[in-house]
Amino acid sequence: MTARILVVDDILPNVKLLEAKLMAEYYEVVTALNGPEAIKKSLEAKPDVVLLDVMMPGMDGFEVCRQIKSNPITAHIPVVMVTALTDVEDRVKGLESGADDFLSKPVNDISLLARVRSLVRLKMTVDEWRARENTASQLGVVDANESVMNQPADHAQILVLEDMQFDANRITDALGRDQNQITLVNTGMDALKEIAAKDFDLIFVSLNLKREDGIRFCAHLRSNERSRSTPIIMIGQESELDRVAHSLEIGAHDYILRPLDKNEILARCRTQIRRKRFQDKLRANYEISLSMALTDSLTGLYNRRYFEVHMERMLQNAKQQSKPLAFLYMDIDHFKRVNDTYGHNVGDDILKGFAARMKDGLRSFDLIARLGGEEFVAILPDTPAETAYMIAERLRKMIETKPFSVNNDTQELNVTCSFGGVTLSGDHAQSLTVPELIQKADEQLYKAKHDGRNCVYFADKGRLS
Repeated sequence: MTARILVVDDILPNVKLLEAKLMAEYYEVVTALNGPEAIKKSLEAKPDVVLLDVMMPGMDGFEVCRQIKSNPITAHIPVVMVTALTDVEDRVKGLESGADDFLSKPVNDISLLARVRSLVRLKMTVDEWRARENTASQLGVVDANESVMNQPADHAQILVLEDMQFDANRITDALGRDQNQITLVNTGMDALKEIAAKDFDLIFVSLNLKREDGIRFCAHLRSNERSRSTPIIMIGQESELDRVAHSLEIGAHDYILRPLDKNEILARCRTQIRRKRFQDKLRANYEISLSMALTDSLTGLYNRRYFEVHMERMLQNAKQQSKPLAFLYMDIDHFKRVNDTYGHNVGDDILKGFAARMKDGLRSFDLIARLGGEEFVAILPDTPAETAYMIAERLRKMIETKPFSVNNDTQELNVTCSFGGVTLSGDHAQSLTVPELIQKADEQLYKAKHDGRNCVYFADKGRLS
């Protein structure tokens, strides 16, 4: 997963140390040596994460964070404050100024990389939802002014899985200040019963449960449809940062260390609640407003109108952010023969099944659309060539290897499909229009059709198998 990290510190050796650690993990690093420069580069470089020193002369990190978060253009960029300060009041001050987390100096490598990876994943998801809502606004379906970053953080539904009564009481007392509704449980089974019964805005999970593995339960929450998008805060001890990092890797959003401070509990809770409500608003605006105007009624996928506007925006983003982009053009093989032989009802079943498999096989921030008939396209943002090849071949096999159920599941048909693909670097993206990109991918699809079908061709690569 590629990402651009902005490192801000007034001490050059500190900058170089973080830069070396991040570049060793293949991140692109942009640096700034003071607050005004950091604000300027957060606008120009469009980083995915900001690592921000607190103690800087002139404009300190708290003020830099406030300015980044108050600007609608940069407000969604995750900010991690890096500091030698250990006082809880300083952490709370940073969180209240908009920071997403704190890292203490000297920086623990495991914590650093786990936090960066977690926040990069989060930002990619938010970026995609923001891009989709911007597309809807451009089409006149959604009022862009309805999107706001400053969401309320009170009256939330919060689930707490903690079997240490003293800490459970501290969490309940802290969160009660915002009139939140707290559901307190001490076993994973009880937590799952509550999740099945109602929706939660936030879940706290202890890493130190007496009879269960908190990390395993976190993983289960991420695989559960009802809790998949619910933010999770892990509760742990400073001696187990490796387990904290592991929980971030598998999907936790944040963590808090014992002994628990009520102000820090509330500050971290507010950060997650605001973020979730912002994402929920983006999703609701997008889904409700576009469902009729911009989706294909048969498959539920985006239609050509939405795709063309969104593709234009993705090309611009790839150019501005200097990130790779992949585009797939897909066609169901011999689809006319299916309609002629079995009827259009069966053809519709195939189209719906094909769309469902494509959605299951792509990532949450990828976009798939139906252009018409049996032709489909997919946009894969921030995707280098080798990854795009792997995804396309995996999708082809998903169609080939399992028959489609049709006629109310009374019949099965084997179907294959052909793929044409194009991969673009950020520089290359600026030289293509959307029609030119479609034509280029269509040329590859033509080659796949005339080379026996059921195969994948990419421009500048040829046939994959």
